[in-house]
Amino acid sequence: MLASDNHDIRQLGLFEKLSDTHFSALMRGAYVQNFPPQIELITEGEPSDFLHFVLSGAVDLFSSWNGRETSMATVRPLSTFILAATIRNAPYLMSARTLEKSRIVLIPSQDVRAIFDADGDFARAIVAELAQCYRSVIKAQKELKLRTSLERLANYLLRQQKQAGGGPVFELDFEKRRLASVLGMTPENLSRALKGLQHYGVAVDGMRVTISDQTDLDRFAKPNPLIDDFRT
Repeated sequence: MLASDNHDIRQLGLFEKLSDTHFSALMRGAYVQNFPPQIELITEGEPSDFLHFVLSGAVDLFSSWNGRETSMATVRPLSTFILAATIRNAPYLMSARTLEKSRIVLIPSQDVRAIFDADGDFARAIVAELAQCYRSVIKAQKELKLRTSLERLANYLLRQQKQAGGGPVFELDFEKRRLASVLGMTPENLSRALKGLQHYGVAVDGMRVTISDQTDLDRFAKPNPLIDDFRT
């Protein structure tokens, strides 16, 4: 593995306090692969043999049941997935595929568990990471259960706007069919919701979103950090 890859991994909070000895031991069995778009990396139900670390690109976490499929989350650099399965030595609860050309580090799960037992700082960092993941899941559940589809879309657009710098014009980060899946909607419902938000100053042209009445959209969406802030 390249020295630059090791440096990037060290920047992740999960590994930054890990001792040099334990970090070297963890990286000894790790390797890096480049994947083209739409390659399935893991399949739900399979053993969690590796902890994956996204160096570049983007990965879609998704799940399927009874002929239906839904997107659960998008993983971007620099992030790991799926940590809980690795620590629990349990089957993956989600599948993962690349959304674009991606560079992925694979770390054997058994090595992660061994260093978890040996390094207190690493164990505490993993607990903190899992706690953050748990809080994100709770917020996602609150959004699904407490908001209508129109409210979910409005708040999603406000979050995207903020990530894009806060201006009135910005781009969606993925195509509308996948956006519908992320928001727990059908493509038809998403289309109707986008039309519904026109009343609050939202116009969508392809992937471009324009918000002409920020106050009206904010008043309708009622953004709440206890739902919308996934950093805390």
